[in-house]
Amino acid sequence: MAKVAQALNPAIFGREPTHLFIFGKTGSGKTLTARLVSERLQNEAARESVEVNTAVIDCGEQNTEASVIKTLASQINDPNKSGMTIPERGLSTGDYYNRLWQVLDTCSDVTIVILDEIDMLRDDEVLRKLSRAGENQKIVDSRLGIVGISNKIDYPEELTERVKSSFSHDELVFPSYDANQLREILENRRDAFKPGVLTDDVIPLASALAAQEHGDARKAIDILRNAGRIARKEGSEQVTDEHVRAAKEKSEADRFSELIEGTATQSKAVLYSLVLRTGGRKTAEITTNKIYRQYLEVADELDLDQLSERRVQELLQELDFLNVIQSEVRGRGRGQGVHGTHRLLEDPDIVKRVLLRDSRISTLE
Repeated sequence: MAKVAQALNPAIFGREPTHLFIFGKTGSGKTLTARLVSERLQNEAARESVEVNTAVIDCGEQNTEASVIKTLASQINDPNKSGMTIPERGLSTGDYYNRLWQVLDTCSDVTIVILDEIDMLRDDEVLRKLSRAGENQKIVDSRLGIVGISNKIDYPEELTERVKSSFSHDELVFPSYDANQLREILENRRDAFKPGVLTDDVIPLASALAAQEHGDARKAIDILRNAGRIARKEGSEQVTDEHVRAAKEKSEADRFSELIEGTATQSKAVLYSLVLRTGGRKTAEITTNKIYRQYLEVADELDLDQLSERRVQELLQELDFLNVIQSEVRGRGRGQGVHGTHRLLEDPDIVKRVLLRDSRISTLE
């Protein structure tokens, strides 16, 4: 938190903050820290008669240049100060930029823009334009700082050369929470249960399981919450270690279900084919060709149109992008070309169970 504060502190005195990229696994506290530091910074700046505003944009939803600019302008705009509104649609990207510049100059001394899941942006040109707004005299009476948050530590390497050369920034990496930190977080949630309901080993076990798997605070809280629900459903007077283990499995299944929510039947058929090929081994790496041969059988059983191997490969790439699987391209040897391999990122039994929730896929059981 101190390093984030150090980067943003110039805003307290009306100066431009240091642009910042924060990396770390999901649930490591990146977004929460950025929000907390920004809130404190707003309060401190107010004592110096400096108006600091913060905009938080989810790039998973607002992933185009126009939508980012429109959302940013809408969050900062005070029509009484700017004399304008930000319409939901009907303006060109250039017109949205023009309104944004006026909004920033009239409504804020310093604006902190938090771009959550910044790696989901379709076009990184928005970073160049925002970061150079002052230098290019687009804003005169205001300053702007960008905080980009991502799970992908190599995201800066994916930026276009134009943005790389102009977007100067610092980088921070947030480590995952360890078991002791997670235990402290869960202890603060103990009051959600009546005294004596949690057995002594529940919180230590939930913390250890979460730390071992992912170090994600939100997932650790989910495990504890689900353990309570399972115990209540069973009519048990106490939450025990057995409930915690069952809750971990349920949390993983729920999380995976969210990942593939809305996925087309063909993609689920491809994923199911990979599950069958793993033989129950999470670490098994399966070639595209083997998955495709299995897929042809699955598609036949489901009475689906059989896709080409090229299309199946594209669906595997989409699943990789969604962090459902991990795909790699490897060489077969000198002069023998390359082939793709794929492996599950979740336990095969959990993946299979979630897929079988689909009424059509369930016919394969």
